[in-house]
Amino acid sequence: MDAVPLVLDGYLAAAAEPGDREGTAAWRLTCSTGTDHLVEEAVIPCTTIEPDIAHALLTERQPGDLLRVVGHLTFPETAGGGIRLHADGIEVLWEAPLLDADGDDVDTAAAAESDAGRLSAIAALAEALTGFGQAPGPGQSIRIHISPTGALGTGLGHCHSFDITPATAHRLADYVDAMSCYLDSEHSDSVVVDPQTSAELTELFEDVDLIDLTNAVLNATRPENRSAVTQAMDDMFGDVPAPEDTDP
Repeated sequence: MDAVPLVLDGYLAAAAEPGDREGTAAWRLTCSTGTDHLVEEAVIPCTTIEPDIAHALLTERQPGDLLRVVGHLTFPETAGGGIRLHADGIEVLWEAPLLDADGDDVDTAAAAESDAGRLSAIAALAEALTGFGQAPGPGQSIRIHISPTGALGTGLGHCHSFDITPATAHRLADYVDAMSCYLDSEHSDSVVVDPQTSAELTELFEDVDLIDLTNAVLNATRPENRSAVTQAMDDMFGDVPAPEDTDP
């Protein structure tokens, strides 16, 4: 069967290995359809006979790197065979951070709890983004990648990719801006009032005569509602004159 031209995005599942001949390499690519269902993920064996690509895979790339592989997909000639992607070119879309060699002393229980919370957050965000808006057309997509930081290893199952339209990206940016404004409003204690403004407000309220204010409010209140209004003002300002003590 003829090889099929293919461009495939996926994460490097494990370190690449040298091929049978010099200047060749073999590796496995973990690919996803961009949904949150693990059954829709696949591991694709890849090979290359291009020395430059083989050298880059063997010396520069590490597990967890997100790669775009351009090549030809071949199908098995027998029922027991497997498919294989023969790479003519690769593009690094995202590099996985290196492991910190000094991290062996970290509290294992705390690290496990933190990692569980991180993976739960990734799953929640992936679920929210799955199916967000309409699927983009060819050439009109913006790709969002979500994955744990650090060398991924078994964390490859928690990597997700989403394609959205520019219009959806603008909507998402608006939602983030709105959320940021809301969060900022939650921290009013950090707002510092200008001293001059504070002095003007203090002077304004010092000039308020509570008796005159009470008389004005109660005189504008229907007689049957005066007791409730008096109680409300008493709760707000302290003792206020009773309705019978105000001007008729």
